[in-house]
Amino acid sequence: MKQVEYELVAEDHKAGIKFSVSRVLHKLGLSSSGYYDYLKRKPSYQDKRRQDVKKAILQVYEESHENYGAPKIAKILNSGGITITERTVGVYMRQMGIRAQWVKPHTQTTIHSDFSGKLKNLLDRNFSPDHPNCVWCTDITYIHTQLDGFVYLACIMDLYSRKIISWKLTKTLDTGPILESIKEARKQRPANEPIMIHTDRGVHYTCDLYRKLTRGMVRSYSAKGVPYDNACIESFHSLIKREWLNRFVIQNYRHAYRLVSEYIDGWYNPKRIHSHCGYMPPTEYEVMYPRTSTN
Repeated sequence: MKQVEYELVAEDHKAGIKFSVSRVLHKLGLSSSGYYDYLKRKPSYQDKRRQDVKKAILQVYEESHENYGAPKIAKILNSGGITITERTVGVYMRQMGIRAQWVKPHTQTTIHSDFSGKLKNLLDRNFSPDHPNCVWCTDITYIHTQLDGFVYLACIMDLYSRKIISWKLTKTLDTGPILESIKEARKQRPANEPIMIHTDRGVHYTCDLYRKLTRGMVRSYSAKGVPYDNACIESFHSLIKREWLNRFVIQNYRHAYRLVSEYIDGWYNPKRIHSHCGYMPPTEYEVMYPRTSTN
């Protein structure tokens, strides 16, 4: 135990933190002679391995844009031949002063329509369809900018892989521009069979234009005021803010557009591993489908 404490004191001192070593040692109940003997000793095999593992953890953490926590880092290290538990990764991360991004509180943004028809929840929280292009879900979230006020992000997710197959950033909540994401998704992913598309009950998803754009598709709706019915896309919108957008003071629409593109097209779809996808990125998981399918 003393060696670990000596190591922490030495690491803080090397990092340039200004403090009296003798005073810290005294408060910890450690001897100065023992500390300086520790500094003179050559690192043991365990010490070297610990430092190598910490370097590997830091590399994975930085490559994830500081987003991955202990579970994902442990998974990647184990797949790369470094045997380590999630708990140990967590301990090392705390020692190194690094952590995954914090979750921000959910904010309700949906404006419910007065549409009087019967809107049924056909999805019924079955968030794991057995093949791509079977179930889509969509929602809208807001992004604050300094010069242009709020801009609005509409995303469509394929629930099989959690891949964002289409997204649209608009300056207003006007229905036409928001629903351009559906046009793009249908262009990108034509299908011979009906696709289920799940949404909340906001005015954008109960209007005539929405019904026109989704003609031939199976429409499913969350219960009023129950965001958990559309949890996957709600979770994604929290994720893009937590992992990326909240780091920046976003200047205007163009800045927001660039950041959204960098995250979705440059990171989330092609590179970010997902536990739902067996710790593969969404794009890779979809590519693997024909190889694993028995159909």
